[in-house]
This record gives sequence, C-alpha cells and structure tokens, in this order.
Amino acid sequence: MLVIKNLTLVMTKDLRVLLEDFNFSLQPGMKAGLIGEEGNGKSALLKAIADPASLRGYLEITGEIITAGEIIGYLPQVLPEQFLDCSTREYFVSRVNTTDFDYALYYRLLDEMSFPEDRISESIRMRQLSGGEKIKLQLLCAMLKEPTVLLLDEPSNDLDLESVKWLEGFIRRAKVPMIFVSHDELLLDRCANTIIHLEQLMRKRKPQYSIARLGYGEYVKNREDRITKQMRVAQKEKEEFAAKLERYRQIYQRVQHELRTVSRQDPSMGKNLKDKMHTVKALGKRLEREKGQLTKRPDYEESITVRFDTDITIPRGKVIVDLHKEPLQAGERILSRSVRLRITGPQKVCIVGANGAGKTTLLRCILQELAARGMNYGYMPQDYTEYMDPEQSAVEFLMRRGTKDEVTTIRTYLGSMNFTAQEMDHALAELSGGQRAKLYFSKMILDRAEILVLDEPTRNLSPLSGPEIRTALKAFGGCIIAVSHDRKFIGEVFDQVLLLDEEGLHPVVFSEELEDNQGKQK
Repeated sequence: MLVIKNLTLVMTKDLRVLLEDFNFSLQPGMKAGLIGEEGNGKSALLKAIADPASLRGYLEITGEIITAGEIIGYLPQVLPEQFLDCSTREYFVSRVNTTDFDYALYYRLLDEMSFPEDRISESIRMRQLSGGEKIKLQLLCAMLKEPTVLLLDEPSNDLDLESVKWLEGFIRRAKVPMIFVSHDELLLDRCANTIIHLEQLMRKRKPQYSIARLGYGEYVKNREDRITKQMRVAQKEKEEFAAKLERYRQIYQRVQHELRTVSRQDPSMGKNLKDKMHTVKALGKRLEREKGQLTKRPDYEESITVRFDTDITIPRGKVIVDLHKEPLQAGERILSRSVRLRITGPQKVCIVGANGAGKTTLLRCILQELAARGMNYGYMPQDYTEYMDPEQSAVEFLMRRGTKDEVTTIRTYLGSMNFTAQEMDHALAELSGGQRAKLYFSKMILDRAEILVLDEPTRNLSPLSGPEIRTALKAFGGCIIAVSHDRKFIGEVFDQVLLLDEEGLHPVVFSEELEDNQGKQK
C-alpha cells in the first residue's frame, strides 16, 4: 500500500511551500482524482512518489513516502526531452523488460488502445508521433510492468475522443489503485471515487489540502455549498456584531460624556456613572471575546479571471478562411485526400479526429492563410515551447513595447490569473504547463486578437478553471478555430464541429456521451 506521512514540498528557488504535512494512504480500489489550480504541486506530488530524484535542486522533500513492495506505473505529463530523438522501438525496449514478456497482454493492450504495432519501429522517432500516440505508447509501457500502483499525470492529454472514452473504461475497470491528474471534468466525474484537492491561499503563501471519499461532481457541489453557507453565516454574524459594536460605542460615549459633565456637580451620581462605565467596559471585553469567536470567511482558492474585450466583433459576411488542400500532407505522408474549409464571421469551429489524423497540420495551414490575409489572430499551440523562449519571464513573454504602463497592465492581468509576483519573474521553463497555457490566453487577450486559433487549449488547465474559460470563449465576439478532445469545452463553446479523416472534413453532430465514434455524421 502507498502511504504518505507528513509530506512537505518546498520550492528551492523562492521557498514557496507547495504542500505541508500531507497525509494520505492509497487504499485498494481507490481511484483518486488529484485536482488544483496550475502550479499548486500536482505533478510535483506524483514525481515525489514515483521519481523523487528528478526533483533534486528544484524541490526540497521532507516526510515519508512508503512504497515498499509496490510496482509503480508512472505516466508523466511531459515526455522528457532526452527521449524525443529515440526511435519508438528504442524507447519501448528501454521501458519494458523484454526477457519476461507477456505477449498476450501486449497484444490485448495494443488492440484496446487502437495503437498500431508498426508504430513501434526503428525508423520512427518519438518526436514524430502525435501527442496522443506518445501518451498511448507511454501508457502501454507502464501497463506491461503489471503495476500495483498507477500514477497518471494528465493521461487524457492529446487523446482523441474515442481514446478518451477508452481511457474512461480503462480507469473504471482497472483493479490497480491509482492517483490521476486530469483537466477533464467528465473523466473525473465518471472515474474518480476520491478527490485530493491542493489549494494555495493568501496569494500562494499558505498551502491547504482536502481529501474526500466522493466523486468529483459531488465534491464540487459540496464545496460550493459549504463556501456559500459559510460566507452567508460569516456575513450575517459580521453585520450583527457590527450593530452590537455600534450600540456599545454609543453607550460608551454617552456615559463618558456624562462622567465629564455631571460628576463634578453631583458626586453621588458620579459614583453611579463610574460603576456604569465599569459595566460598559466589561461589555466591551465580552465583545472582544465574541469577535474572536465569529464564523470566519471560508479559506478557498478563487478561480482565475478570463475576460476578452466585449467590443471585439467581426462582420458576419467577412471571409476568415477559404482553404483548399488537396491533399493535406505532412512531409511525404498523406493525411487527408481533400480538405475544404470556409469560415466566415464570428463562427466558432472545432476540429476533431483520430490521433495522427493531421489536426495540428491543418491548423498550421490555417495560420498561413490568416497571415496571408493580414488577419489579427492569436495562436495557442499544443506544444507550448513552440513560441516560447524558456529563459524569458512571464512578463517578458507578454511585452510588446516595454513601457512602464504596459508592464503594470501585464502584472495586473497576471494577478487575475493567480500568478504571484515571484512567478511573474520566473523563467518560463520553471512554470507548469497550466501556467504557460494561461500565458497564451493572456497574450491573446492583451493583443486584442480577433481570431483565436487554439490547439488543445484546455489540456493543462485545472477543471475548476474550466467553467471560467468556457464562459469567456463562449462570450467572445470574434472567431474561434480550435482542435480539442475536451467534451465539455466542445459541447458548450462551438456552433460547428468538423471531423477530419483520410477523406477530408465532415460536419458532425457532437454528443458528450459519444454514443457513436467521433460524433454522428450528418
């Protein structure tokens, strides 16, 4: 059994405490969903359990993590850089014990994951795999170890809709207890039977954690109800106390005034007034004690604030994209025979498709089209490092002019995204994936982009931030062209969903339940 006792994680650079005196035991049958805002230590906690050596120099770890006798299967959020230039065959051999190999399990997993065996090859580099293919290969290697504990960091990242559905079934059926991080609210709601919630309060100066043996939806509702009730009680008690305090001040001032004016003329009345003042002061002391017993406003981490300018609009008849690719290909590989795409005005279009279908390739063609048309667009890539200098700070990444007023605006906006003053000056390489996602959103907002091109935009954001992101994008007055597998995001934001396959683009009727693969074609 995995047991954690009094675990404390402290960031070496700025001494920020991510986790303090954390206690937890992973019981048989437990599927623990690990949630929290970006940068709150979710990935760090999993690494501290699975690979503490990788945190040396970055985090100081104290406390006990007992894993004796356990076989840990660990899926990191990001594939380490040193593996990207390996062939897929080299990676597979390096992660799997081929001398004691269970071929029956191997072929069953390949079939369940819909992962072609020929993708494990000396001629294919890891970096050539799609994001979803990388996830599947890593998960395949982890499961071939026949682990007794599973730690999965954003396992649904980059998986296509069908694979996410498979992942849900895999997690529900698995007899292995696990802790998994996910941004996918439906995945959490359908699979987690325990919630571990990491929070950072007081501008990330005070860590707090909660553990509940509940499903995700029930946990969120209970949390919201508790916060609302405690806020209401605290406000009512505050108002009642303020009224008592005001009455006390009036009595105190009146008695004090009478003491100054009456006691000189009538000594006996002066004594009575002194006794009365003694009683009033005793009341003041009781009020001081009562103040310390008032219900406090609840401590909780507020969600991020995302707001696009409401005056951004696009004329309905304006042609945004008029693209024809015949064929769509990446290098020598033909992805789709004929792609036609025409988008006008403030449409919100989401492109779905199987892993490796060419969705990111299509987005890059769209970017070229937008640039050729001189459009004011913002782009959020799937690989955040694509347009980020890892040595830059968050503020530098967002700067265009470098003026004092611009820096003030940037810092104010980053504060609304729950960045601390220290994190604003951290190198981008030191920020979490979710924090870098927030920077791309911030850049598009500050640049007043009229067209948003988004490649898996919610893949690293907290599920508690999801509703805020969806609300902001749904209200956005410009055009959105996105690739996503996030079912709530697709269902709530987009007015058209297109399936990309080897034949081209096809409109689909999207269903959160995914009763038919990738939606139902019209």
